[in-house]
Amino acid sequence: MSVAPSPLWSTGPEPSLLASRDLASGELVFPPFAENSPLAARHETTPIPKVGIVYSYSVIHPNPKSGQAPYAVGYVDLPGATRIFGRLDGAGRPLIGEPRGARVDATYGYVFAHADSGTKA
Repeated sequence: MSVAPSPLWSTGPEPSLLASRDLASGELVFPPFAENSPLAARHETTPIPKVGIVYSYSVIHPNPKSGQAPYAVGYVDLPGATRIFGRLDGAGRPLIGEPRGARVDATYGYVFAHADSGTKA
């Protein structure tokens, strides 16, 4: 299923998540600032690496009446001192320290899937 990238993603055949880089300090901020933000002039929008390492996670158990299966959310540390919170896609419990790659998701904008499931650095 082809999904149009959101403003969180670069365009091209292999989209990457975008962040804002402070021009003075180099600090990365996710999600990127909107063009009309007062802080936008001090930052540039830049792609960030897709693959990171699970830092921490929690398994959510929705009310049984919802019909939803349990799912994991957590923090993934990407190279460049960027830690992003998101849904951790895939079966089974995530492992702290396992590689996860960001991919476009129609429902959430992005999810972190097992790095060996088609995501590239």
